[in-house]
Amino acid sequence: MGSIRYISGGESHGSRLVCILEGLPAGVKVSSDFVNAELKRRQGGYGRGGRMKIESDRVEFLSGIRFGETIGSPITLSVINRDWQNWQDRMSAEGCEVGERVTNARPGHADLTGAAKFARADVRDILERSSARETTMRVAAGAVCKIFLKACGIEISGEILSVGGVSGEAEIKNRIDAAKILGDTVGGIFEIKVSGVPAGLGSHIQWDRKLDAKFAAAFMSIQAIKAVELGDGFANALKLGSEVHDEIFIDGGKIFRKTNRAGGFEGGMTNGEDLIIRAAMKPIPTLMKPLQTVDIATKLPTAAGKERSDTCAIWAAEVVGEAMAAIVTADAIVEKFGGDALCDTLTNLKNYRERLARDFGL
Repeated sequence: MGSIRYISGGESHGSRLVCILEGLPAGVKVSSDFVNAELKRRQGGYGRGGRMKIESDRVEFLSGIRFGETIGSPITLSVINRDWQNWQDRMSAEGCEVGERVTNARPGHADLTGAAKFARADVRDILERSSARETTMRVAAGAVCKIFLKACGIEISGEILSVGGVSGEAEIKNRIDAAKILGDTVGGIFEIKVSGVPAGLGSHIQWDRKLDAKFAAAFMSIQAIKAVELGDGFANALKLGSEVHDEIFIDGGKIFRKTNRAGGFEGGMTNGEDLIIRAAMKPIPTLMKPLQTVDIATKLPTAAGKERSDTCAIWAAEVVGEAMAAIVTADAIVEKFGGDALCDTLTNLKNYRERLARDFGL
């Protein structure tokens, strides 16, 4: 990230999850109620597992916010893991090792590669952090960024397009129910829309300044996401250029487009249209009917390990997608319009929008 920096810490069954969000201007009115509502959304959706019955995530602001407003310093957020009470011995930061080691790595998870990379004899040292429980703090940080973006006239929304190859509420529920009976899991595809973004965020000059690349990286970093497209990305590859590119029109001095196949990005920059990002989530790798694997301790064939898991977590992934879109967009806004105080950011943004409208009809 550039102007906004975000880092999180904490394990799935540790005492708590934390994150530090730095770079937001002072003067943003922040509500824990909104952040908690976003956290609750992450825990919802059809096909979720037993962990959601234990946790009821609520954020605590530890720094950077005073009397409901950001003050310009790093914002520290914390969420307590209620399940910690059942894991204190096995996840203790000090003392001797307690509990059986996890040695049967799950296919499709970070287990085997992570254990090899970090020279860990217990796969739990890997799975605790690679767990999607980590996304709790992404959603918390993204919620704060959403509040900032709303003050800038920018909104983020999302929807589920399909699950397990089907769409429609009844079909989706049947697909998930069938997978659960088999001890299996299903993935899906979701779409995120960012509205109200001005043209010109990002850059065409250097590869690491391109905003479409930053969005792609952010979405690919979400657990179980295996493909990302901007606009009609994959479909556009099958068409002629005349069927793909969004023609530019003008009416009464205002430039507009009748289509948005590019998904709001051209040349690594926003073009003034809604940003459209779609992501494909693979089925969760923890199966109640485990796949074949190898025990890293004995080097013998065995069944993969089972952690408490979901049949489908696409609704959670969509909420995380909104959060990542918020973080990337907020970073682009602060990078371009600066301002240590929100009033300065909004003034710069207002002047920029007026210049685009006056000089280019955008």
